[in-house]
Amino acid sequence: MPPNAQMTSHQPRPAMTWRGDVLFLLESLILKDFRIRYRNMSLGLLWSLLNPLIMMAVLTFVFTKVFTNPDKQFPAFVLCGIVPFNFFTIAWATGTSSIVDNAALVKRIPLPREIVPIAAVLSNCIHLAIQLALLLVCALLFGGTVNIQWFWLPLVWFLEIVFVCGLALMTASINVYVRDTRYVVESINTVMFWLVPIFYGFEVIPRRYVPFYEFNPVAALVLCLRNILLHATPPPTGTILKLSAVAFVTLAFGTLVFRKGKDAFYEQI
Repeated sequence: MPPNAQMTSHQPRPAMTWRGDVLFLLESLILKDFRIRYRNMSLGLLWSLLNPLIMMAVLTFVFTKVFTNPDKQFPAFVLCGIVPFNFFTIAWATGTSSIVDNAALVKRIPLPREIVPIAAVLSNCIHLAIQLALLLVCALLFGGTVNIQWFWLPLVWFLEIVFVCGLALMTASINVYVRDTRYVVESINTVMFWLVPIFYGFEVIPRRYVPFYEFNPVAALVLCLRNILLHATPPPTGTILKLSAVAFVTLAFGTLVFRKGKDAFYEQI
C-alpha cells in the first residue's frame, strides 16, 4: 500500500459535493412542481397565457365599455397589474403549503428544509417567464417601445421574488403548526386584488395612502412596470429603495421564523 493511501482515504468530502446535492434537489423540486401542475391538463402551458389574457379582456371590457375609458393603452396597463398579482398570489400560496405537501421528502432527506418553500416559489418563475413575454408583446402592441429602461426589469422582478420567498418561508413554517394558515393566505390574496392598482392608476390614490402603496411590494412593482414599459421612464428611486428594504427585511424575518420552527417539523407533519 502506498504510504499516503490511508491519508487519502480519510480526506474530507469536498464542499462542492454537498452544494451540488442541494442544487440538484432544488432543481428537482422546481421541475416536480411544474410537472404536477400541468400533468392532467390538455392545454398545459397555454394556461399560463390564457389566464392573464382572459382577465385582461374582461377588465378591459368593463373599464372601457361599461365605464368609459379613452386610454388606448388600457389592455397593457391592466396586464402590468395582472402579471405581478398572479405571480404573487400563486407563488405565495404554493410556498405556504410546500412543507406539508412534501412531508415525505422533508422527513427522509437530510438537506436544508428552507429549499422546499423556495423551490415552490421558483417553480412559478417558469410560468412568470411565459407571462412576461406576453406582457412585453402586449406593451409593444399598445404603444410601448423597446428602450433602455427595460434593463430595470431584472432588478425589480428579482426584488419581488426575494419578497415572496421571505413570505413563503414564514407562512410555510406557520402552516405546519396551524393548518388554517393557507386559508388566511388565500383571504389576504383576495383582499390584495383591490389593494394592488391592477385596473386603476396611482394618480387616483389619495395622497395620504400613497406611502402604503409604495411599501406594498406588489403595488410598487406594478408602478415600476408601467413606468418602464408604457412610459419609457425609470422607476422612482424612492420606490426602488422601499421595495428593496421591504424585500430583504421580509426575507430575513421569514428565514428567522422558519429556522425557529423547522426543528419540530418531523413531529408535526
